[in-house]
Amino acid sequence: MKIERFEDIEAWQAARKLVQEVYRITKGIDFSKDYGLKDQIQRAAVSAMANIAEGFDDRSNQAFIQFLNYALRSVTEVQSHLYVALDQEYITQSNFDELYQQANRIKSIINGFIRYLKTSKFGYKT
Repeated sequence: MKIERFEDIEAWQAARKLVQEVYRITKGIDFSKDYGLKDQIQRAAVSAMANIAEGFDDRSNQAFIQFLNYALRSVTEVQSHLYVALDQEYITQSNFDELYQQANRIKSIINGFIRYLKTSKFGYKT
């Protein structure tokens, strides 16, 4: 598939699903009252999605890779916040496992995309 818009990027699509899930779990009664954690985990998830989109419009693969690395860090931040949510019993072990694995898949997709960008001329940026 040719990437013509940031919405075509598999990593962005996966990050969008993570954002949807993070917002879903943070609607829980106890979780929603923990404004600090709720805000942090939502911001981290949105940051991952946004950095993929933002990097798409840069002028070089090297700069795009930098934004993808920011996205990786944000996904890892979501994973760390999931531990807090689990420890505070805002989410179940099952929720934790599902979201943690979803985040791992996103990181794998991003890493694959980074490898691709390091070895190719990305379509529209030549």
